[in-house]
Amino acid sequence: MPGLSGRMSTVVKAKISKLLDRHEDPSETLEYSYQKQIELLQNVKKGIADVVTSKKRLQLQEEKLQQQVVKLDTQARQALAAGNEDLARVALERKNVAQTELQSLDSQVAQLEQQQEQMTASEQKLRAKIEQFRSRKEVIKAQYSAAEAQVKISEAATGVGEEMADVGLAMQRALDKTENMKARADAVGELEEAGTFEDLTQLGSGEDDIDRQLKQLSSTSEVDSELAKMKAELGSGSSGSHGALGAGTGPAAPGGGSAGQSA
Repeated sequence: MPGLSGRMSTVVKAKISKLLDRHEDPSETLEYSYQKQIELLQNVKKGIADVVTSKKRLQLQEEKLQQQVVKLDTQARQALAAGNEDLARVALERKNVAQTELQSLDSQVAQLEQQQEQMTASEQKLRAKIEQFRSRKEVIKAQYSAAEAQVKISEAATGVGEEMADVGLAMQRALDKTENMKARADAVGELEEAGTFEDLTQLGSGEDDIDRQLKQLSSTSEVDSELAKMKAELGSGSSGSHGALGAGTGPAAPGGGSAGQSA
């Protein structure tokens, strides 16, 4: 499924790009680019140094060959003066070989000098470019820092920043908790005034509200029964006293005796 894999690759790249863009610091990016350019300049300088070293090495070989050419020419002359033509011929042949090598070295040295000049010119251009980039880099960093500070100040003043949003949410949560606590306190006070809550000191007695009501009703019945009993006792006592008093004060029989006695 090439179409699906292509879309997935695009989505992944887009996500990665967005993530990198979110965490990318322009100041760090600029500094990294500047350091890379400095490294490139150092490599160019090293290359120039290598070219100069190679040229110097070839120039030393040239000097040796030149000395050898002079020496062989002298030896050929001496041999010829001594009548040894063969030895003079050998010296001249070696001289020709040395001169050929010397010409080749001259060509190589010329190429290295041309390469050195080109690299030196490139190094100067690169140095100027890096210097311009460094100046521009500092300006961009200063502008970014100023813009970042302005954004933070504006976000703090308007409350639209992430940190201020978190502070606002924390304040809202604190306010909500405070309002809930106040409402709970008011509700508890209202229920307490209405007598809804039980006495916590009575929780250990094992009695509930029904038990207490029945106990109170039983106590009231006992009081009423005892009161009725006392009333009945007081009523019956009063009646006996009145009968006794009536019997003792009745009319006297003739002769000073009672009716019973006369009978």
